[in-house]
Amino acid sequence: MTPFTAAKPFARILGGILMNDSSRSSSRSPVLAIFGSLVAGAALAVALTVTLASGGSEPLVTGSVLFAFGLGWGLMTLLSTRFSAQPQAWTALPAIVLGSIGLVLIAFQPGPAVMDVLSWVWPPALVALAIWMVIQVRGHLRGRSRWLVAPVIATLLVFAIGGGLATISAAASSTVPSATGRMIDVGGHRLYIECTGSGGPAVILQAGLGASSSSWAGIAPAVAETTTVCSYDRAGHGRSDEAGPQDGVALATDLHTLLERAGVPGPYILVGHSSGGPYVRVYAARYPEHVAGMVLLDAQPADAFTALPNYPGFYSTFRTVATLSPSLARIGLLGPLLGLSADESTLAAARGGRDEFLVLPTALQQSSALTSIGDRPLIVVTAAAEADAGWVAAQDNLPRLSTASVHRVLAAATHNSLISGADAGASSQAILDVVASIRAGTAIR
Repeated sequence: MTPFTAAKPFARILGGILMNDSSRSSSRSPVLAIFGSLVAGAALAVALTVTLASGGSEPLVTGSVLFAFGLGWGLMTLLSTRFSAQPQAWTALPAIVLGSIGLVLIAFQPGPAVMDVLSWVWPPALVALAIWMVIQVRGHLRGRSRWLVAPVIATLLVFAIGGGLATISAAASSTVPSATGRMIDVGGHRLYIECTGSGGPAVILQAGLGASSSSWAGIAPAVAETTTVCSYDRAGHGRSDEAGPQDGVALATDLHTLLERAGVPGPYILVGHSSGGPYVRVYAARYPEHVAGMVLLDAQPADAFTALPNYPGFYSTFRTVATLSPSLARIGLLGPLLGLSADESTLAAARGGRDEFLVLPTALQQSSALTSIGDRPLIVVTAAAEADAGWVAAQDNLPRLSTASVHRVLAAATHNSLISGADAGASSQAILDVVASIRAGTAIR
């Protein structure tokens, strides 16, 4: 099915709106036909994205959007031919090109490697198509009709330029050396780990959802002055290889293998921020003998979907955003639209963040397996400022994981300021307090 043929039922509906009496078509301009077609294509793209493509792969999302806009151009061909005095037969070409590519992506859903190769092809092809469309517009449209189509063509050029720059940037970044850390094979993929300082117990830093080891830049140096501290990138984040969706158990297995092969002796002080909290709790449940203590920095509770009244709605909305992330990263718009750093807005990071978010409910459920770490020291740090409804109350349950725990509620701290803002010092101090408690064999002060 081509977009042109698929557009026929929609053409009949829109045609009735555009023209009550088709006998007067010779007096009609193509403005309404163009406007209605563009709106229909955009509306279908949104509908497909939030329904059929939600939670799907990048080819499914991109293919759905391309097919929808191809259908819009097909509608433009039919409606302008039947209901205006200026038939726009040239619009059949973008309809067929965009729609057919969309159908191919939906049907075959090529993997990341194929999509990466295609990224060297489609930006210049899209530029050529846009230039051809500009020539057609200048030759076939007049007045307001031009102004309706011009923004669409300009958007195609923005996508092409953004896609080209994103492809070049990704190729260049793949050759960047791995700073002072190491890449270690954990079984089918490699993870990046960076350890500084000396002595024990070693502190293992677990970043939040979608974040990488670089997020600990404000904390790791302070901890390294006292003991060994290691930050690492989960699969699909930072410098680490991609590995597809991984639940909490898979992440814990990866980390266990990584620390073993990196030669970092345990037991460890596990530190988790945000969704990194459930990840370290899954690790502690599976490898209790490797846990010396724990620090939870505004960590997500296992019962987030029931304890936080707004969380189910947030998750549903952000699920769509996460699904769109790889497609947006592909055209270089993820960072500008969401305000992400260069490391967080790469295509690999977008895929990793999407995969991680989609399996987060499973990881939360798995983290509930940890009911106690005994009398090993635990400090829970909670950021009360801007906290969602139910968040602080849910944090009150976390200290129960240890009989030697302390709960520090920081009234002026925010979720992010604990690791990258003014309150990073308080987080560093919490870690150092657990180190001191273990070394001295005394209670946390």
